Amino acid sequence: MLPVISAKQMREIDRLTTEEYGVPSLALMQAAANACFLEIKKRCSGKTTDLRVRILCGPGNNGGDGAALAQLLSAAGAETEVVLFGKVEDSSGDARTNFDRVQKLSSDRHNKLAFIECTTSEEWNTLPGTSSSYNVIVDALFGTGLSRPLKGIFAEVVEYLRGVDDSGKAPFILSVDLPSGLNSDSPLFIGPTVKADATVTFTTPKVANVLPPASYLNGKLAIAEIGSPSDLVQRMASELFITEQADAERWLVNTRYAPDSFKNTHGHVLVIAGSRGYTGAAVLCGNAAMRAGAGLTTIATPDSAQATIAASVMPEVITTALAETDRGAVTDTAIDYVAQLSSKATVVAIGPGLTSSDERTHTFVHAVVAQRKTPVVIDADALNCLAPWPDSLSGKSEFPIVITPHPGEMLRLLGTTDKSTLEDRVGVARMFATRKNVILVLKGSPPMIAAVDGRVFINATGNPGLGTAGAGDTLTGLIAGFLAQEFAQTKRKPDALQATIAALYIGGFAGDLAARELGMRSMVASDIRERIGDAICLLDPVGEGCSE
Repeated sequence: MLPVISAKQMREIDRLTTEEYGVPSLALMQAAANACFLEIKKRCSGKTTDLRVRILCGPGNNGGDGAALAQLLSAAGAETEVVLFGKVEDSSGDARTNFDRVQKLSSDRHNKLAFIECTTSEEWNTLPGTSSSYNVIVDALFGTGLSRPLKGIFAEVVEYLRGVDDSGKAPFILSVDLPSGLNSDSPLFIGPTVKADATVTFTTPKVANVLPPASYLNGKLAIAEIGSPSDLVQRMASELFITEQADAERWLVNTRYAPDSFKNTHGHVLVIAGSRGYTGAAVLCGNAAMRAGAGLTTIATPDSAQATIAASVMPEVITTALAETDRGAVTDTAIDYVAQLSSKATVVAIGPGLTSSDERTHTFVHAVVAQRKTPVVIDADALNCLAPWPDSLSGKSEFPIVITPHPGEMLRLLGTTDKSTLEDRVGVARMFATRKNVILVLKGSPPMIAAVDGRVFINATGNPGLGTAGAGDTLTGLIAGFLAQEFAQTKRKPDALQATIAALYIGGFAGDLAARELGMRSMVASDIRERIGDAICLLDPVGEGCSE
């Protein structure tokens, strides 16, 4: 997983890279420029000789990165124009070194490199050429050091770049480190901001690279290593991370089927879900648990819903009937029977399609969670039955609680209707998970997992198509299926957090596979489920026996 760091931490990493490891700061700048150069080459299929590039540079190190990039592009045959907003003599350090080099190179008429110092709005507005004159425009105005809104000529330049999309043949806009105008430590806008087609950030991501709405302006995000040792990144002790493919792969390897594997070694999921007229959620959840690799799956559902669910669910899934209210919802008289069922299960998933209008259902849900002897995954109406979250309920390492609210459910768990409460989604998720001792999967864009120790993990897979009806029920089944396998294995101490991280990553990956084939608009929850196996095979072909 990749740590997400602050601007202050990034400055410290750069300083220590130079002081402790002897890597010159100028070499870091050149490596950053090279990463941007490679991203541009990738965009134009390696044909740089036909490119016309305008690089917009601020006077600091971000502009120095842009000036170093200009040298690479010019040497590769691209017609390159550098606009420095300021004077070379007013810059310093590595940025000054590269501005001096570009200025000197531009004086040679044999070089396809132009250098312009621009200090006033009048000078900027009278520069020749329109945005459509260029194939690529590089935003190298400001990097991680910005904390206040852009004003004056810089705001005008951002306005120019924001108008590029309306200019007909729009150039490709690449931002260096992050789109200029963002505060790298905040997901919120602070003023006028560049909207990039791609952003190359260095060493590891920053908050504005990964959290919306700021992250929406990054375009495609590339993370480039430029020579800072990984141990320095780890030394920063970040509490925010982006999950990676390796995290899911590691979990799959740790839970691979052994030669003597059979259904009992892969865990038993008990799904408590559904009600009269709301049977689809139970089916989606149970089927997903089975497809996730659980050895056994049982759906316990109100009596009047059982026949419909049994007729719709996979034939491999068991169903059983629960006592119900006169409206066909599970009632508190089912508590003892569910306790018997739970004693034979590895993990319990509760909530999809239960309904939450009857107090007897609330009593039932509270009892199931409070009396649990297994890990429990709580979703949908079970969350509504527990809202606001009772102080009496707390997770335990032996029997962890995983909750999977969408934003509306999260507000109800917090006991508020104020949507602004979730402006700091990371902070809210961290606070709730640590105070209630639960693993919190907060759905939304992007989905994230908060751990009981305060760490928060942003999921790196998925697409807007995953917002389709039933995708949450499918995710609950997938998490429960992975937890069943995790807690059924005996090789090591079970790790509910890693199983949950893997489930969210693989569920998003399955959704990405579905979108590639069907498009985001047409995919439905069962399409996601049917590609869980494809996702797992692609991540661990050897362990799954699907390699050639």
